[in-house]
Amino acid sequence: MKELKVLAVVVALTLITYWGVEPFAHSQMHPHVDAADFKFKDLKEDVADVTSLKGNATAGEALVTANCTACHSIKTKGYPEIMDHASSAAAYGVTPPDLGSAGKLYDASYLAAFIKNPAKASQVEHKFVDGRTHPMPGYDWMQPQEIADMVAYLQSIAPEEMSNKEVFTDACQRCHSIKYADMQKGTMAAFTPDDNIKAYMGKLPPDLSQHIKSRGHEYLETFINKPQKHLEGTAMPRVGLNEESQAQVITYLEEVGDSSKKQREELGPKFLIYLVIFAIFAILWKKSKWRDVH
Repeated sequence: MKELKVLAVVVALTLITYWGVEPFAHSQMHPHVDAADFKFKDLKEDVADVTSLKGNATAGEALVTANCTACHSIKTKGYPEIMDHASSAAAYGVTPPDLGSAGKLYDASYLAAFIKNPAKASQVEHKFVDGRTHPMPGYDWMQPQEIADMVAYLQSIAPEEMSNKEVFTDACQRCHSIKYADMQKGTMAAFTPDDNIKAYMGKLPPDLSQHIKSRGHEYLETFINKPQKHLEGTAMPRVGLNEESQAQVITYLEEVGDSSKKQREELGPKFLIYLVIFAIFAILWKKSKWRDVH
């Protein structure tokens, strides 16, 4: 009976710590933020004149070719990078993204808003003050129909399917490395050289190999969707990924940084059952050995 009382005290203290102290500590370290907004409601008014129109992909191709391919590659359409990563990063501060997958990765409203005003759409206006300008010029002087046509073209050339790694590469690897994905060959290093990205962002963006463990799924989902929720004034832009693409990025982070998650979760219940059975046998063994003493 004494052992059961001790066990009850241990269980009670554990539950108080787990359900009381730990959640409080977590709430202080990671205050609650609103859920991820994949409809980008704050941009709706800015692009209402664009999203109400039906885009013409053929017209959009001419506009994208004339206005975008001087800086951006579209490898799937035969527009290779004008410069290598190092040269383009030196010119713009960060390697410009390939546009071949933009229509699949990014929300259409976000794409339209970004074309009109990149700094505002990505929520980094605070970085570009006192004469500093975003490396991509805004096209708010364009007619709404022209922007709708550009978005339609980007959607028309986007691949139907992309692997988790491909989504991560196009969405994140311009700035972030994930070295544990390929430690020997180094092919998952950030495209933008360290010196350039540090000057552009203010500090070196972290390697994301273990972020799924250090930050957790919930934090990453809200942070990628809108970094300002967690770090007001951060230099990391709002990426604008749609829900499917963001889920693929987080899944890839799990594949690299927490590959044993599934096995660990499957082992947990089995281990608890083992402990219960072991505890029963331990109690019975103790009673058999101490029966005469008591």
